[in-house]
Amino acid sequence: MIPLTHLAAPLLTILAVAMVVALVAWALQLMQSAIDRQEFSLMLAGCMVCSAAVGLATVMVLTLTSPERLPSPVLHRLPGEQEAWVSLDAIVLPLVSQGQDDPR
Repeated sequence: MIPLTHLAAPLLTILAVAMVVALVAWALQLMQSAIDRQEFSLMLAGCMVCSAAVGLATVMVLTLTSPERLPSPVLHRLPGEQEAWVSLDAIVLPLVSQGQDDPR
């Protein structure tokens, strides 16, 4: 199996769109079964699957169309762009509440 980080960005987009279409088709099938069997629980299940499809589509749109894309090995950086990272050196936890002095 090929890991997702080694796939090209257009292939990931196609895969995400296919997943959204499959989720919507499954939701419609559940809702049709709910109408045929007069089951309210199947209708709720269809709504939950449909909301999962909407959430996946929202994340996909936000990730692929934002001006500052998320750092990922799949999404190539522009030439001059630096790698993003977070330093934990600036975080100071309050030790005074435990009866200890600030270690600095």
